[in-house]
Amino acid sequence: MSTGRLRSIQIGLPRMEASDCADDQMPRPWSTGLFKRTVAGPVRLHLHNLEGDGQADLVHHGGPDKAVCAYPSEHWFHWHGILPPHQLIGGAFGENFTLQGLTEDNVCIGDVFTVGTAVVQVSQPRQPCWKLARRWQRKDLALQVEQTGFTGWYFRVLQEGVVESNAALHLRERPFPEWTIAAANHIMHHERDNRTAAEHLSQCPLLSAGWQQTLRQRAENQSEPDPQRRRLGDQHAR
Repeated sequence: MSTGRLRSIQIGLPRMEASDCADDQMPRPWSTGLFKRTVAGPVRLHLHNLEGDGQADLVHHGGPDKAVCAYPSEHWFHWHGILPPHQLIGGAFGENFTLQGLTEDNVCIGDVFTVGTAVVQVSQPRQPCWKLARRWQRKDLALQVEQTGFTGWYFRVLQEGVVESNAALHLRERPFPEWTIAAANHIMHHERDNRTAAEHLSQCPLLSAGWQQTLRQRAENQSEPDPQRRRLGDQHAR
């Protein structure tokens, strides 16, 4: 059974950032909750977020299916040479939980973990957006994260409690071992024409409501959200 370690915890409230992108003709401030600080000591985990944490875009982030964003520290080695190595620390990808010992290959949709006195459940892979790219000044970063499969994932909170860095995550339940985060990512991002696979994954009852809807639209050959708009934001219109 998979067991991991909560290497660090990060929280942060939304703030305005001045645009410093080289291809911007005019400075355009933007709001983000990506810049999070590592906290020591116990932190209360509520149903929708950690105490002291928040999101700028409540349409696409936050809520019960995205209460906690998690990212494996194992991926830092891959990003060396692409991102500044000295900045690859907890929270580098805007995550709340920086993990060790758990990756997209060994974590599944619906997995239930205990951590501290809280109980959390895996709800969906993370889908990176243009704000992560802007935070790192790399326009193609969201696409790179998708292509590598090094996305991280979200937890929903089944039981509120207190969490602390270095706590163990113990797997209690694995109802859908076939649906690893890696498998879900592959269907969403690399098998966009596979309507059968989309329908199959959409029927996983513990997958987030947002992913279920997108996959049902794909399975029924309906229009679905344009991934380029998510990856590039308002730059997509240029």
